[in-house]
Amino acid sequence: MAKRFELLVFDWDGTLLDSAAAIVTSIQAACRDLDLPVPPEQRARHVIGLGLHDALRYAAPDLPEESYPKIVERYRFHYLSRDHELELFPGAAALVAELSEAGFTLAVATGKSRQGLERALCASGLGRFFAATRCADECHSKPHPQMLEELMDELSVAPGRTLMIGDTTHDLQMAINAGVGSLAVTHGAHPAADLAALTPLACVDDIDEMAAWLRRNA
Repeated sequence: MAKRFELLVFDWDGTLLDSAAAIVTSIQAACRDLDLPVPPEQRARHVIGLGLHDALRYAAPDLPEESYPKIVERYRFHYLSRDHELELFPGAAALVAELSEAGFTLAVATGKSRQGLERALCASGLGRFFAATRCADECHSKPHPQMLEELMDELSVAPGRTLMIGDTTHDLQMAINAGVGSLAVTHGAHPAADLAALTPLACVDDIDEMAAWLRRNA
């Protein structure tokens, strides 16, 4: 049977890597270090998937722009202190390998920095499976479509043959803006109802459901 999609683009944090809680607590700790109002969990979770500067601007709106380097430094300090403890969601590594072996072209579009993604790809051992990647410090932040547009251009795949897989409304809105389909996963940062409101092709609750959906529909 012919494949419906040729290119599968994964978000990283909250989609493949179980990191949402670590990101939230690192944002809150960074604000606490600078005596800023600590954002509640829901507000901190909302920024996951954005580029770091956009995320911290939303999480700490009272911070003067000239002080952004300070909060970035404190966020990175707290996140990197836990980075080595973070793990892929159960079944994520096996699914990525299975999809690659099945002939799909795989890519990553992430709010991480290039340095952060390269570190994560190395630590997870998944780097060899992805044909191309885009990060927030080299493209417009999600939900701008630039990451997807550049990946499709580099890999010569049309929007109708591309699927974005992510756990945030930023991922799904980026897919809409780029004219590609999306698959939402609800085990990450954003509530299932918010994801469903952006009409992805489906919402799945975990990697096992993601794998089953892709085997049937991709």
